Amino acid sequence: MKRLLSVRSQLRQLRYVPQALRLVWQAARGWTLASTVLLVIQGVLPVVTVYLTRELVNGLVEVVERGGTSEAIQAVVPIFVLMGLVLVTGELLGSVQEYVRMLLAQRTRDYMNNLIHSKAITLDLHFYESPTYYDQLQRASVDAIDRPLALLENLNGLLQHTITLVAMGGVLFIFAWWMPLVLLMGTLPALWVALRSTWIFHRWRQKNTMHQRRLVYFQRVVTLVNAAMELRIFGLGDYFKQSYDQLSRQLHAERLGLARQQMLAQIGAALVGLVALAGGLGWMGLQTMRGRFNLGDLAMFWQAMNQGLRLMRSLLTGVGDIYRNLLFLEDLFTFLELEPQIVDPAVPTTLAPGLGEGIRMEEVTFRYEDSERNALEKFNLTIPAGQIVAIVGENGAGKSTLIKLLCRFYDPQEGRITWDGVNLRELAQDELRRRISVLFQQPFPYHDSAGDNIRFGDMEHAPTQAEIEAAALAGGAAEIIDKLPEGYATILGRWFGYTELSIGEWQRLALARAFVRQADLVILDEPTSAMDSWAEHAWMTRFRDLIAGRTALIITHRFTTAMQADIIHVMVGGRVIESGTHSELVALGGHYANSWNMQMREVSAEGF
Repeated sequence: MKRLLSVRSQLRQLRYVPQALRLVWQAARGWTLASTVLLVIQGVLPVVTVYLTRELVNGLVEVVERGGTSEAIQAVVPIFVLMGLVLVTGELLGSVQEYVRMLLAQRTRDYMNNLIHSKAITLDLHFYESPTYYDQLQRASVDAIDRPLALLENLNGLLQHTITLVAMGGVLFIFAWWMPLVLLMGTLPALWVALRSTWIFHRWRQKNTMHQRRLVYFQRVVTLVNAAMELRIFGLGDYFKQSYDQLSRQLHAERLGLARQQMLAQIGAALVGLVALAGGLGWMGLQTMRGRFNLGDLAMFWQAMNQGLRLMRSLLTGVGDIYRNLLFLEDLFTFLELEPQIVDPAVPTTLAPGLGEGIRMEEVTFRYEDSERNALEKFNLTIPAGQIVAIVGENGAGKSTLIKLLCRFYDPQEGRITWDGVNLRELAQDELRRRISVLFQQPFPYHDSAGDNIRFGDMEHAPTQAEIEAAALAGGAAEIIDKLPEGYATILGRWFGYTELSIGEWQRLALARAFVRQADLVILDEPTSAMDSWAEHAWMTRFRDLIAGRTALIITHRFTTAMQADIIHVMVGGRVIESGTHSELVALGGHYANSWNMQMREVSAEGF
């Protein structure tokens, strides 16, 4: 029963053949057609060569028997010329085929990368928070990206070899009807070896996908600048180097064991083929000595049998390659078939310009997929339009989750979130996100120009240089950029340039990026974490002027930032436990007041 299921599972892989060929055809129609035509022509040429070999040998024998007369030599010369033309044509077509293959491979790879990238940027955030997703991405983008083209080449090779093999079988059939069967029986073991080895290797790759990713991780830790200082100060370089070496040796040993098993099986299959070849040649030699066939027939038989056996092995190995590519294509199409769970409604609601009433979160409960507790529990929050709202709380209180829900990176399991009374589920995601600008707690450092780092905040409206500079001033990044070698044109980061920024400087650049978009709602996650108290106070004063007429949500653990907001909400354990202005919360004498007094004692040394 298990073997039957395995056969059915293998047959199901065939459904990926038309999908893969369609991808290659869509990537480069003309080059795909050219490649196929060239391979068909190349499949016919060996048959012509075998036939001309027979005629050439018989012609040469006749020349010898007739004492080298001019008539006999003249009869052989055209055969020599034809043989030369066929060989030259084969070489030329081989070179052209290699050129076509290179172009087709590049077009297909670019097309496949585009598909994978398009899928990656449309998937929900929860995919990125699962190791399973990264395993799937690894198998799709590294192991399977070239498989559609490889499958096309396998099928074209199969067609080419089949054409040649059928012709060779016809030649052998002339000598004995059972000779093609000898050819077939001599190559069946090679098919079994190819299929079994392919299946075992694919299972091994699937089992070790995470180990392969861990190798990449170890290599990045050792070679990239992000960890360079910690590796040196804590003496971690040898640890990660040895971790890489140990895991690499383990994987290489396992792979070598599989290769050794495959080699022994291939040797056994090859011996069977040689026995078939020797038997066929011995029979043909005996028949030639008895006078049934001439030397030209023997030469043609030898070439047909030898090439037929070689082509049959190639054909069956090609079947194994097709099977291997189909196994990897399953990984590719499994990734491409992933669908986001956050989807737009069939008919999205269109919002009026601006934010009129505000945003409300009503009885919202949310839990991450692999978590055992709720990040938010019966959560209620109001963000009035035109006001600055601050959220304070300890780490793990659910503050960052709040941002993800407001941006609709996730949907809550219970409750609802509304924008001017309209449920976020009723809005198109793009429209909602165009109305929001966010400074994330760990902003991404784009290794591009300083100006582009800000411009990326509003690519749709292509901000002018004046708007970029205004955003830089608002975010506190202008003075940093002014000191750069080429100002706003300076390439930042070590990947493509020579100018690296500190964490705080990258944060100010990200803050400017958030400000360049004229969004209705501006969300800032720990915007002042890299500022001292004096810089923080000055920045908050500028921020209130900058945000006038718009709505802001500030996530912070610094009460000196929160105190300047219009409304403060205190979060503990996924709930709001206190709300009010700074004065009201201090007077309340609760959690906020206690935390405020403690923090004030800590910052008093700065003279704030």
